[in-house]
Amino acid sequence: MSGPAASDPTQASEPPGAGPEISFIMPCYNEAEVIPYTIPRFVEAFQREGVRVELVACDNGSQDGTGRILEDFVRQGLPLVAHRVEINLGYGNGVLQSLGLCRAPWIGIIPADGQVDAEDAVRLFQSVRYSDGRTLGKVYRRFRLDGPVRSVVSFLYNAFMRLLWPRIGTFDVNGSPKIVHRDVLRRMQLESRDWLLDPEMLIKASYLGIRVLEMNVFARMREHGTSHVRAATAFEFVRRLLAFKFGGLAAWRRSLGKDPGPAREVAGAPR
Repeated sequence: MSGPAASDPTQASEPPGAGPEISFIMPCYNEAEVIPYTIPRFVEAFQREGVRVELVACDNGSQDGTGRILEDFVRQGLPLVAHRVEINLGYGNGVLQSLGLCRAPWIGIIPADGQVDAEDAVRLFQSVRYSDGRTLGKVYRRFRLDGPVRSVVSFLYNAFMRLLWPRIGTFDVNGSPKIVHRDVLRRMQLESRDWLLDPEMLIKASYLGIRVLEMNVFARMREHGTSHVRAATAFEFVRRLLAFKFGGLAAWRRSLGKDPGPAREVAGAPR
């Protein structure tokens, strides 16, 4: 698993049933206007359903009050780990730098903007938690309030992904949250330190034979703050994805050996 060197947090001595059932990584870059609303609502949604959740909130080089707000949440007793990355090297880097702090058997990735309802994130976890562990759960933002230009760019980007990798099983590659078992995530050996992390997860899931379970959701517009994704990003993806397709995966696939499929059983997954 990429990220900073750390001992496996799941090996710590913890009473059975006391640790988190799922750890969510939430990269936050200049999200001071958003997280006072989205983070408490996210935590409350899981607590209402009796799910032990851990939120690893990564202050990804923010220059506003994001870090101070996260520390306030910790002092208030929210099940939150505040993690600071001093220099923003990309969305994916914030995720990779936070993986070593996750203690739960299931790991999710979710943006801080609250465009997908917290209740939908809970339902997604409930859908995958009793699987055999070889499932990647994600949302399909079927109902999106995007402008016409961004909608067209998004459609072309996802169609291009399906052209290069017909088995990825989605037409919303960047739809998050995404949830996967930590053992599968370890086999993925994720490397992308920017927005390519989302397609990398799905591409590697297809090579590993991991099922993709999608749940249709309504994606809201941001009520506060500014989106850090631009339509032009998708065109940069085209160049990067071609490089990924024709050579970028070679070393990783060789590391898997002749059989790229997942282990017959995933440690920690329900039998």
